[in-house]
Amino acid sequence: MNRAPKSLGFVRLNPSIKLTEVGNLFITSKRKEEILLRQLLKFQLPSPFHTAPTYGNTKFWIKPYLEILRLIYHFGTLNFDEIMLFGLQMTSYEMFDDVVKMIDEFRINKVKNKGKYKQFKNSIQKNIIIELFDKEINNGQIKIRESNDISIRKFISTKMSNMRDYTDACCRYLRSTGLINISKGRSLSITKEKIPDVEFILSTIDRNPIFVDDEKQYTKVLYNPELPVLYTDNDNVLTKKLTEYTDMSLPHINKLTINEKKEILFDAIEDKKQNILNQQIINIKNYQQYDDIMSTFDDIEQKNVLDIPLILEWNTWRAMTMLDGGTITANLKFDDNGNPMSTALGNMADILCDYDNYGLTVEVTTSKGQKQYEMESEPVSRHLAKYKKESGKDAYCLFIAPTINEACIAHYFMLHKMNINFYGGKSVIVPIDIKTFKKMLTDSYKASYLPNPQQVKSLFDYSLEIAEKVDNEIDWYTKVTEKALNWLEPSC
Repeated sequence: MNRAPKSLGFVRLNPSIKLTEVGNLFITSKRKEEILLRQLLKFQLPSPFHTAPTYGNTKFWIKPYLEILRLIYHFGTLNFDEIMLFGLQMTSYEMFDDVVKMIDEFRINKVKNKGKYKQFKNSIQKNIIIELFDKEINNGQIKIRESNDISIRKFISTKMSNMRDYTDACCRYLRSTGLINISKGRSLSITKEKIPDVEFILSTIDRNPIFVDDEKQYTKVLYNPELPVLYTDNDNVLTKKLTEYTDMSLPHINKLTINEKKEILFDAIEDKKQNILNQQIINIKNYQQYDDIMSTFDDIEQKNVLDIPLILEWNTWRAMTMLDGGTITANLKFDDNGNPMSTALGNMADILCDYDNYGLTVEVTTSKGQKQYEMESEPVSRHLAKYKKESGKDAYCLFIAPTINEACIAHYFMLHKMNINFYGGKSVIVPIDIKTFKKMLTDSYKASYLPNPQQVKSLFDYSLEIAEKVDNEIDWYTKVTEKALNWLEPSC
């Protein structure tokens, strides 16, 4: 709460922890993208909430998200590395032109270093860190928290990782406003329909931080849900958009308030989005997306996509839709054009599969090792129990990760054997790694017939059966994996 929720004006911490008016709206409103956008555009350094860090003579005087948006608009497309290496160096908006020149030069040198890009990029990133933390390095202040390694190599690698994390968060926030498209090639661009919105923002919002030493005046602005004014706050703009998205007559539209127009427009855009998703589902079920789904899994494994957890969740939804019959629902959020925008909310499974006489939850994660067990063991079984209760059906769970941690294997094996009322009886959760899941997709694609839900169910029936016969979780996991690798062969 002391970080993004406070900085973006969703909560106030004094005199007690309390949601602001903006925070309440963010929870209750359908138009969350608009609320988040206003708050990001008000985020500034310095502010009464931020004691700006000092690196040498560095001066912070910037609204970071506003200037990154300006960079994307200026170049048309901006990739992840360009934001990480140069966009995040912009501590003052007065550096904008210099950053543009650095990116232009970077693109020229990138061509010259074709085939050696990784080394080229890493060299630039290391030099940035060495320059930025010159004082700490020279004074030997390179100890990293939670590590006994005090080498310069460890210090630089940690800072490089931090840079990736900051850039990832920046891109995810901008993506969640609905203004930005992110391609699988790790590039960001302005959504075509939102170009007028962005042009309005860039031409009307002051680039200077405000009330940097006056918390009372600053929070008056930060907590105001109507500031800054956006393109879609204009009555004429809303009227024009409603004539494009609906069949409403102009006299009828003119009788509506601005908020009524926004609500109707939101619903109309949602209808359009659903039609786009329905067509996507048809194409996926016809295996038209098979090659793209498989290549996307390859890109995820090679970390060639932005927001890996989101793309993994989205691509797994596409894969489950293609795999067999049933109604497959992704709990992630899509943008107006049917592209993935943010991962599933908490307290629910990532994907729900309704096969009429039974159900299936699908959970995906990028976490590995002990962290995978800590994050996924209890929530996965709880989400399955919730689905059982709400659907009134027998249900199972497919757990997918790059690799499966041994503690998770032991935990899910144990749940096969325990009749726990809180979880709705035995919890049949089958963990498989991504490579095994890809083999299941390939088998489905190559089959001379369309696989059916009963063949999916047979994997979970087998898992429950074999759990009663084997002596330990390793044997169970080995046999279940073998079954998954040959899931369309009745003899397995």
